Amino acid sequence: MNSKTQKTTIAGPAGALDLALDLPAGESRGIAVIAHPHPLFGGTLDNKVVQTLARAFVQSGWTAVRFNFRGVGGSAGSHDEGRGELQDLLAVVQHAAPAGVGQAALALGGFSFGAFVTTHAFARLQASRPIDKLVLVGTSVSRAPAAPIDAAAHNRTLVVHGEQDDTVLLSDVFDWARPQALPVTVVPGVGHFFHGQLPLLKNLVLRHLASPVN
Repeated sequence: MNSKTQKTTIAGPAGALDLALDLPAGESRGIAVIAHPHPLFGGTLDNKVVQTLARAFVQSGWTAVRFNFRGVGGSAGSHDEGRGELQDLLAVVQHAAPAGVGQAALALGGFSFGAFVTTHAFARLQASRPIDKLVLVGTSVSRAPAAPIDAAAHNRTLVVHGEQDDTVLLSDVFDWARPQALPVTVVPGVGHFFHGQLPLLKNLVLRHLASPVN
């Protein structure tokens, strides 16, 4: 993302996992783990939307952690339709922000397939530790069901979707969000990859991250 991005690998459930860390200018508010879009359609930790989310978190004082799912880049293993990828994400969280005494504040973010996996990670983690912020962009809800977001976390959750997304239809996202009464922020005239509107996406995330945690 920038010249100061730290690249490393960790041991994941299927072998090595690529990680990229970006640090804020001052003291870190916590760790934000960000998941990339579908591995079989070119998704990597360097995706422009993923990098935009990382920049917003870093500007807001968080340490941003991006990673490659299994089978992508230098990450070992092969695509597992979300099951193994959930385990990858949980392994990154355990590495970057381990639970326990003195645990760091944790935020989760994801784009497309990565947002789908992030909903399931949130559902798995929320019972055992607080998650300060949740950011879901272009959430994949149709290929596989995204997990519902607990109502108590709605104020800490930002769901953003493009009006003209033809990869994940806005109507499908509303079908997922409606039973939960989960708000969705719609960007008019924008497709799945937010071409030409990445600065707007970043500003929406910055505003969300600046809101009080409750």
